[in-house]
Amino acid sequence: MEKKFQWNLAALSSNQKKIADFIEKNHLRMPLLTEQDIATELQISIASVSRFWKTVGYKNLKDFKLALLEERDISPANKMRNMLNKVEADDLPGHMMELGVQYLTETSGELSREHFRLAVEAMNAAKHMYVYAPGPSEGLGSLLRFRLMRFGYAIQSLPKSGRELYEYLPLLQPEDVVIVFGFVNMHPETKVLLDRAREIGCRSILITDVLVSDMLANADLILYAFRGQMWEFHSMVAPTALVESLIVAVGMNNKEATLKNLEQFNALRKQYAPYLPK
Repeated sequence: MEKKFQWNLAALSSNQKKIADFIEKNHLRMPLLTEQDIATELQISIASVSRFWKTVGYKNLKDFKLALLEERDISPANKMRNMLNKVEADDLPGHMMELGVQYLTETSGELSREHFRLAVEAMNAAKHMYVYAPGPSEGLGSLLRFRLMRFGYAIQSLPKSGRELYEYLPLLQPEDVVIVFGFVNMHPETKVLLDRAREIGCRSILITDVLVSDMLANADLILYAFRGQMWEFHSMVAPTALVESLIVAVGMNNKEATLKNLEQFNALRKQYAPYLPK
């Protein structure tokens, strides 16, 4: 059997050889495991696991995981290949639904209810809301803007490119809210928006699929949505559910005004139906 890693067995103790063997057999699981998980499965001490990483050339488990992910080819083609290998053709919709349930369960477990509550309060109190939704999150940003405009909120989508974004930075005020979708990596525009919001005292809400990132320290409120592992095809099931939850919660917190605006919208649509057909 071909080894995934090159080990200097002469430098490894008996327990360290067990760990190396475990990694060879479980390399696909490694990004998900903790030192406690490894120690429990091998029935050795956590201290033995902790000492192992420096012996094989890494600072710690996190450093090993980062190196492992960098060596993997996580191109869009391989993400799709991983998805195709995971689902079964005989009941593709059923398996996709099951994966969606897993992503929703993971999201529910990690999502801060306190941050969600504060985000809803901030959105309700905002004079203007600005949404930055680049790449695959563009549809989510459009959904959020479409629904909240119907409720009567002043909400606007921000341009994706840097030069056009400059035009909007002076418009941000302390009483506004910036909602940023930041999946996987932090775009330069994301950093600029979050930094500018903090500089002027404008509340920022980050909707993200990462638990460790510089983005998290730059935003006031973090709303987490699991989209799958880094090497997998990324699903938008959980982010969509999160956005819809925000929409409903914002409407509920300002129920009377929301219903009044919806009724007014419906009346206007009837009034101008001859000129602006559906």
